[in-house]
Amino acid sequence: MTGITFGISVSLAALLLMAATACTQSPPSSFGSNNVGIVSNINITSDKVPDVTSLEAWSKHFIKPGMTDKEKALAVWKSVVAYQHQNPYPVEYLHSPGNAVVDPIKMFNVYGTGLCSIHAAHVAALARAAGLQARNWSITRHNVAEVYFDGAWHMLDASLVNYFPKPDGSIASVEEIIAAVHDFYQTHPNLKNNPEGLDQFRKDGKWKTEGPPLLAHCPFYHDDGLFDATWPWQCGWMESMTEYNAPKAFVYEDGYSMGYRVNVQLRQGEKLTRNWSNKGVYLNMDIPLNAVGRGPGQPPPCMNQTTGEGPMTYLKNVEGGTLPPGRIGNGTIEYNVPLANGAFRGGALLAENLNDNAHIKDPAKPATLVIRMPSSYVYLGGELNLDAVIANAGNIKILFSENNGLDFREVQTLAASGKTTIDLKPFIHRRYDYQLKFILTGAGTGLNALNIREDIQHSQAPLPALAQGENTMTFSAGNEGTITLEGSTKADNKGKQVLATDFHPTSENIGTPMLSVKGKTGWIEFPIATPAPMHRLRIFSFYRVMTEGDLWNVTVSFDGGKTYKDVGQLAPPNKFMGQQFTLSDIPANTTSALIRFTGTQKEVALLFNLRLDADYAEPNGGFRPVKITYTWEENGKEKQDTHIANSPNDTWKINCETKPLLKSYTLELVP
Repeated sequence: MTGITFGISVSLAALLLMAATACTQSPPSSFGSNNVGIVSNINITSDKVPDVTSLEAWSKHFIKPGMTDKEKALAVWKSVVAYQHQNPYPVEYLHSPGNAVVDPIKMFNVYGTGLCSIHAAHVAALARAAGLQARNWSITRHNVAEVYFDGAWHMLDASLVNYFPKPDGSIASVEEIIAAVHDFYQTHPNLKNNPEGLDQFRKDGKWKTEGPPLLAHCPFYHDDGLFDATWPWQCGWMESMTEYNAPKAFVYEDGYSMGYRVNVQLRQGEKLTRNWSNKGVYLNMDIPLNAVGRGPGQPPPCMNQTTGEGPMTYLKNVEGGTLPPGRIGNGTIEYNVPLANGAFRGGALLAENLNDNAHIKDPAKPATLVIRMPSSYVYLGGELNLDAVIANAGNIKILFSENNGLDFREVQTLAASGKTTIDLKPFIHRRYDYQLKFILTGAGTGLNALNIREDIQHSQAPLPALAQGENTMTFSAGNEGTITLEGSTKADNKGKQVLATDFHPTSENIGTPMLSVKGKTGWIEFPIATPAPMHRLRIFSFYRVMTEGDLWNVTVSFDGGKTYKDVGQLAPPNKFMGQQFTLSDIPANTTSALIRFTGTQKEVALLFNLRLDADYAEPNGGFRPVKITYTWEENGKEKQDTHIANSPNDTWKINCETKPLLKSYTLELVP
């Protein structure tokens, strides 16, 4: 197999939309002498592993100046191979038309596993982001991507890690591979639709001497006609001969999403741990067997497999591919809210009528504390632990919001003093952002302790790994927060995932399936608000339009709907397409916007997926020293490196005398 080199970089945009009223914050002066309540965009990189925390970082690493279109296409393919292993796909019930995760940067950072259609969609998404045309094909029990360059289409299969060079060095298209397989069956009709006969033909070595020349010269087959990549069996020439025996092949792709970024944000008392291991827990544990091929208690096989071995042998050819011991990681986020000295105000969305010790200030009216919990990594579960003081017939009502404070529902009401533990999994599973609201009544009522702990899933592949020898580590931090609006467009996902309609859009002549125009024209408009002036809007949609008479116009209003600014059009010639617009020309001091999609329909005008991101500078944000702790083993002995980053840009060295077995790394603010 030929060598493969990879790399990517991402910066996370924090998720979901907030109501303007829920974004009220106490002034910085009210939470202590250090006026920094939150540090954002915390990123650690290693010189041994590419940074894949955002589309921008991915592009910087993979798409180099002066590259030919072919080189760009291969760089896209290599990146998907590196960070997305062929295993059961994660189901978030978020993206349409299916329920799988179809966002390449999210996939690389959070999950790292997916089946063929997901791989193909991600090749198409990243190729388009690199300025290339792309499309996906459905063939026999398989999906593959094609990218257009040098005046022709070229098949790039990232799931089974292959493509087929022609004698002139160019890469064959899907139709050319199908034609080669068809020609073979014209002279070997006894092998058509005969898996056993095909496999024996391979085992006898005839695949290379008597099989289709186009396949015989594929550099990704071993001498035995098998690929490195496997799922759920060892795949190779026989599978290729079956997959491309595709008389009913057609162009089709799953709808994808773009816009996710890794944005690690920390407050005083908050700690993020990411592990190069897992506890055997994963997103799909509650899904029946027939939904994704694995059921509860049956984790994806790669959870217990080692990089560079068996099904992941191909990672030996990937830059940094065997540094992490596995693929799926479990980690934690823990927030011990600092209630003793008023520091909790700097990390809260709202802190109203509370003393610095988090007790009611004016007993004549309720006190309110709202805490937002954004994460770059999917929540698997968690718990809320609190020690409450309830006095004078008061209580503490705990409420939960999954749509950025637009709506809250009750979790529990505490009527007696003492310690309480609440299971958060029923509320936060499959989410990336939520809010907790505490409403306190009664003179003397307050919180003595408040701890929020969540379990997360992340991929091990993009973590900043260590290798034997000297490792150069780079730290960076910023002050950008993001409010994200992204919900399922499938109404039957209600209760499993937040819906697009949960973000309070208004509409006219819009119905199902997904978000469809009913009649000749229709529109849907989403409000989005930020806790400080927004400086950028990122608007992504995956849509379907069939003819020249089908069109979506995207507009934005910054004055409550009085006037609208044209952003762009979602138009033919592509029947399926993802497109992102970035708008930086935003009026000063703007904290809210209305984003409208207006559809004109002749045959079909449909929106599969929407993701709206509003970026802003955190009002209580800035820089404070960050503590980074690495833990690993060398020859069975535990090693640890603790570094304090005292500036937003910092570098340091970690030396490993022998090959390290990576364990974990943690981030927290210095008290």
